[in-house]
Amino acid sequence: MAAGSGSRLGASIPKAFVPVAGRPMIEWSVAALRAAGISEIVVALPEGASAPEGCVGVRGGATRSESVRAALSAVYSAPTHPVVVHDAARPLVEPSLFTRVVDALDDADCAIAAARVTDTIKEADGDVVVATHDRSRLWAVQTPQAFRRGALEAALSVDAAILARATDDAWLVERGGGTVRVVESSPANFKVTTPHDLRVAELLLGERVRS
Repeated sequence: MAAGSGSRLGASIPKAFVPVAGRPMIEWSVAALRAAGISEIVVALPEGASAPEGCVGVRGGATRSESVRAALSAVYSAPTHPVVVHDAARPLVEPSLFTRVVDALDDADCAIAAARVTDTIKEADGDVVVATHDRSRLWAVQTPQAFRRGALEAALSVDAAILARATDDAWLVERGGGTVRVVESSPANFKVTTPHDLRVAELLLGERVRS
């Protein structure tokens, strides 16, 4: 998924194409996908952008899940093959994480990378706290997310209003009664959203290049 504008990043170009440690951000994820043995890569793009070499590009939609639906329609592999969705804005993803979420599909419709929540999480009504949640049961959801293709296609076959509510595609599978498994990941697989995130990613990926 690379169709976001990245307005919170404050960049003059789409976020996925902002340079990080010497290459466009998206190319880090493409390299990790290929290192994991995934050769068919479809990229949902903003208008006017081109896909990385060897990838198929499609025009992204108005919402995240519309972009996923557009990308899924361009996948040519067998319907029985699993599908993996990943955000280009997570350039520090390790190749092994793609393998782990796919392997977790053995007894599930979807498997998601996620990190354990370490902060105390409170729910507030305005500025008044109404609940403190048990963080031992809470996970910060990431990508990649792996799906049985049929389950993802069914989950995406809803109207635009429901798609617009989805902050991740696993929720669409959940609401349809599908089974979603958690695959433990690290907070290091963070999403680049702000200038601070970009600086951290630059430092960490720079170290990776130098090593």
